[in-house]
Amino acid sequence: MNHLTDMNRRQFVQLGAFAAGAAMLSADASAAELPAHALPALPFACDALEPHIDARTMEIHHGKHHAAYVAGLNAALEKSPDLRGKTLDELLAVLPAVADESLRALLRNHGGGHWNHAFFWQTLAPSARSGAPSEKLTAAVSSEFGSMDGFRKAFGEAAAKRFGSGWAWLILAGGRLKITSTPNQDNPLMKGLVPDADLGVPLLGLDVWEHAYYLRYQNRRPDYIAAWWNVVNWDEVSKRFQEARA
Repeated sequence: MNHLTDMNRRQFVQLGAFAAGAAMLSADASAAELPAHALPALPFACDALEPHIDARTMEIHHGKHHAAYVAGLNAALEKSPDLRGKTLDELLAVLPAVADESLRALLRNHGGGHWNHAFFWQTLAPSARSGAPSEKLTAAVSSEFGSMDGFRKAFGEAAAKRFGSGWAWLILAGGRLKITSTPNQDNPLMKGLVPDADLGVPLLGLDVWEHAYYLRYQNRRPDYIAAWWNVVNWDEVSKRFQEARA
């Protein structure tokens, strides 16, 4: 009887160890199966925004710069498997809680770069399809900035005055439209990380890093800003405004 009991005990321990090992393998496999972040396709051909944004700039901006942010984000997430299953929005929301400062910086720069660019492509459209702001968005813009021309002037100034690299944004915050700007690849969703910018729901964003315009406009950022208005996808911006107000 003791012999059988000892055998049962050994079998129980062996089975327990096997089960634990299998669970670890399963967890590792599940982690490995988590989808990596991917470079989204452009919603238009690279030459579709000509002459305002040239094809070569779009090829490099999307295929090199944005792709590098995606690769950098995936590499950073390898160091933090517990964050790998989060969506990009979820990841940006928890950045302040990432204790490792160097990892947080990598996730902020590359995750922000990925989010900002994926957002940016959707707010662009060939000039023939750029449309016009909805009546509700136009009314809100006029109420806040006096007119659409007043808004364009204020937004253009924010974009032109952003020192170095960064972004200009139209956001909805507290039920009101606001213009703000952020450095590097930060954005108005990064609570606790961007103290000098207004936070809110981004509706429209403009990339004013030199890689966005240098091939055609060199150091003439105001010329790039003026040209960009011709390819704003107002249908998309209006839809985001409506969703943000809901």
